[in-house]
Amino acid sequence: MVFKRHVEVGRIVLINYGPEKGSLATIIDIVDQNKCLIDGPAELTGVSRQVISYSRIALTDLTVKIQANARQKTLLKAWSEADTLAKWEASSWAKKMSAKKTRANLSDFDRFKVMVAKKQKSEIIAKKMVELGA
Repeated sequence: MVFKRHVEVGRIVLINYGPEKGSLATIIDIVDQNKCLIDGPAELTGVSRQVISYSRIALTDLTVKIQANARQKTLLKAWSEADTLAKWEASSWAKKMSAKKTRANLSDFDRFKVMVAKKQKSEIIAKKMVELGA
């Protein structure tokens, strides 16, 4: 198995720690072996240009074609050309994060409804299994 996610200019990353946790950003430049310069673009993701440690980001499979130290305007254009947000929303990673967030925001009654639905589903499956076995 070949490793395909490398720290490179244009790589889309997911911030996994700090105030922008859960936001996407793009690697603009590599500072050293521990840090890189990232930028949102701020209009789309809300992440401003900043230096961040590699331990606070997760590399995604997505990339955009940009030069090192690209301007905000250039980055915004590259994101729209590559349709990055739509690709991210279609990924299983983003879907799992969305489902997790939805689950965390359920009320007591919503959790109760989920429990009842699970019971009904398992009851239907059990009946079908009995029919198939008999």
